[in-house]
Amino acid sequence: MIICSLTSCGEYYKLLKSDDYEAKWEKANEYYEQGKYAKTIELLEELKAIYKGTERSEQCLYMLANAYYRSKDFYSATNQYQLYYKTYPKGIFAEECRFMSGKAAFDDSPDPRLSQEGTVQAMDELNVFLEYYPNSQYRPEVEKMMDILMEKLAYKALLNCRLYYDLGNYMGNNYESCIITANNALNDFPISKYRVDFAFMILKARFTYAQ
Repeated sequence: MIICSLTSCGEYYKLLKSDDYEAKWEKANEYYEQGKYAKTIELLEELKAIYKGTERSEQCLYMLANAYYRSKDFYSATNQYQLYYKTYPKGIFAEECRFMSGKAAFDDSPDPRLSQEGTVQAMDELNVFLEYYPNSQYRPEVEKMMDILMEKLAYKALLNCRLYYDLGNYMGNNYESCIITANNALNDFPISKYRVDFAFMILKARFTYAQ
């Protein structure tokens, strides 16, 4: 088994160094079907430039994006799906790649305690998908992801409210900042499950500041 493994590795690295792009393409497809995505990615990243503008380019970009996604590199997957649909806006995988770009961005969305720039970007990607494909089969899943992302943004706002409240009068009137943040959140997320929490933070901050 060890000998076979070493032989296999030797053949792979020999292939990487070769200029036999046809062999690399065939092997990339083989690795892709076998779920060996690290090797698939390494080969397709090279072939992406080689096959640019050829008949194989579209399939190459599609497989590369999927390989990144299935290896849970969601950031790279998002970029590759975007590259596909920007290069082939009417390609056979365009709808799927726009959807998967949003899904990958959704999966890459950060914890609410962190900056939510990635969450906002995921929302934008999913919104654009619905603009392009309002009757898509993926619409229910897209709407579900958007609801989850909205609640994440709402929870981030609630964490900010609590932080302002805890800061109190430290270096300024943070109670006022708490109230403003909560009011903005109620306007931005009117059906959020945290709306009662926002209302409570407003009352709590006003009461504490008045004392």
